[in-house]
Amino acid sequence: MVETVKTSQEAIALEDRHGAHNYHPLPVVLAKGEGVYLWDVEGKQYYDFLSAYSAVNQGHCHPRIINSLIEQAKELTLTSRAFYNNTLGSYEKYVTQYFGYDKVLPMNTGAEAVETAIKISRKWGYEVKGIPSGQAQIIVCHNNFHGRTTTIISASNDPVARENFGPYTPGIISIPYNDLEALQDALNNEHVAAFLVEPIQGEAGVFVPDEGYLKKASEMCRGKNVLFVADEVQTGIARTGRLLATHHEDVKADVLVLGKALSGGVLPVSAVLANDNVMKVITPGTHGSTFGGNPLANKVAVTALEVVKDENLAENAEKLGKLFRERMEDLISKTDLVQLVRGKGLLNAIVINDTEDSETAWNICVALKENGLLAKPTHGNIIRFAPPLVMTEEQIHDCCDIIVKTIMNFN
Repeated sequence: MVETVKTSQEAIALEDRHGAHNYHPLPVVLAKGEGVYLWDVEGKQYYDFLSAYSAVNQGHCHPRIINSLIEQAKELTLTSRAFYNNTLGSYEKYVTQYFGYDKVLPMNTGAEAVETAIKISRKWGYEVKGIPSGQAQIIVCHNNFHGRTTTIISASNDPVARENFGPYTPGIISIPYNDLEALQDALNNEHVAAFLVEPIQGEAGVFVPDEGYLKKASEMCRGKNVLFVADEVQTGIARTGRLLATHHEDVKADVLVLGKALSGGVLPVSAVLANDNVMKVITPGTHGSTFGGNPLANKVAVTALEVVKDENLAENAEKLGKLFRERMEDLISKTDLVQLVRGKGLLNAIVINDTEDSETAWNICVALKENGLLAKPTHGNIIRFAPPLVMTEEQIHDCCDIIVKTIMNFN
């Protein structure tokens, strides 16, 4: 018999007792979502200012996306890739034309997509670039967050993610983010197959690189016959005010990694896109996924992308993001508690004037929760703010009012 949860305390106690303790959630138990709003078990309403780490850019339970899910679920959910299905080809044509690539390799989670991009890059390095077998190198950046698989944490310098999970995967070169000289030095290694980079480092605290960094980095990679791989799992699908964050600098990655909002947060859907000259290294048996490209995911992803285009979510993110940062700059002028605001579109963060090991940002987020807005700290003294892109101008001002009131009254 499945236990029915009636209170937040019951739900938290059940998770604590029966679940692995791999997360430290804010003390709120959510039971319902619609648009920009969430409700807890007791029925209290909140503004969602995290968007499931940018997975629900289209808002919670978007009716068009949910309808696609329901209608397809009545017909066929999974065949595996042992057979063709009647939705995959249409999805592949739609998503490749949508983002401007020849081919897509469908996967499920963001981490799987990053792993896939690494495998493609290495195989391309051996079979096309001519790197000696077993010697391919992938360049990554300090403070990156690409996921938590064994290979990906091998590319991380986060001690919490790495400690006691070794031995680590070799073939990784780690350089400072936003440092073109360091990238140039790393590219002088003829065994480098790819540069894997987040256009904005979200988990690290919404670090936005200098203007021109991505464009110059992609040009440098091209000059050294190295693949420029953009991890847009969090920054893509209109989050930063453009369809892709790389579009701010008119950059087209050789390999594009997508996830999260590709399904509007309805189920795990991810994708790796590349042109034929790269994707041709993938042949039968070299990579796969039982659930990748399943009929349910295909239908949902098409609708999720249609919603982004039809509702002008990139344009809305651009406009509301500017309003949000203006309001936060005004707040900074009135209090020493907030040092700065940074971001693009509706991916933003404020830096709290305290040490990284303090609980100030956490306590502010608890206070924000009490005042009806949900956000979460990252790296101790940074609070990330990323609401669904369907938010209105009136709602963004209401949310800013809550943030300003909470911080000004915080002690």
